[in-house]
Amino acid sequence: MRRTLIASLFVLFTSAALADSPRIAIIIDDLGYHLANGKRAIELPGTISFSFLPGSPRARVLADQAHAAGREVLLHLPLQADSISQNVEPSEINLDMSQARVGTTFSEALAAVPHVVGINSHRGSLLTRHPGHMMWLMQEIAKREQLFFIDSYTTHHSVALQIAEESGVDATRRDVFLDPDRSPETVAREFERMKEVARQRGQVVAIGHPYPSTLELLERELPRLAEEGFELVNVSEIVR
Repeated sequence: MRRTLIASLFVLFTSAALADSPRIAIIIDDLGYHLANGKRAIELPGTISFSFLPGSPRARVLADQAHAAGREVLLHLPLQADSISQNVEPSEINLDMSQARVGTTFSEALAAVPHVVGINSHRGSLLTRHPGHMMWLMQEIAKREQLFFIDSYTTHHSVALQIAEESGVDATRRDVFLDPDRSPETVAREFERMKEVARQRGQVVAIGHPYPSTLELLERELPRLAEEGFELVNVSEIVR
């Protein structure tokens, strides 16, 4: 009887501690072009979400592998950037499109990546500032009730979250880029900043890419997060 009581108290204490732990959701995006780095990313320890570019040649096979490993799969949807130097990507939604074309392009992108549970934006520093096109996109997402949206937040002028709320789409935005450049020093600095934001706010959404420097740090540091009092979660848990 006493052992049962102690065990029950331990479960309650552990559950309460986890409930109070700062939550960290990490998305690895830009996946689908490099097979080796994609596989290495999927093998990262802990709970991570993975986002695949719809026009990439290995998106389908890597998304299948991620899903088979119990990983959360996102569609990394290309949206128009404000830089004319950046090439148009496959399945990119841009301001020249009609509402019908936005819907068709989104459906094609969604069909290109299996097992998708949510969307996160790729680029989008121009399109996410335009309420009209973002409304059309959010209406398409809302038609698939199981989907959510993550604004990668490539511009402070983004209206994506406002339009998502108006459209009834579950959504949040990125707080930290782990690798705004690929140097190991930058990745280490931003990883520490991610933890600090999580401590201050109770949760954080971070985005990284399958760069060797990023993967090396995550392989080393992710197993330590629980010891430091953090809970690593799927991004869907923060959105919903």
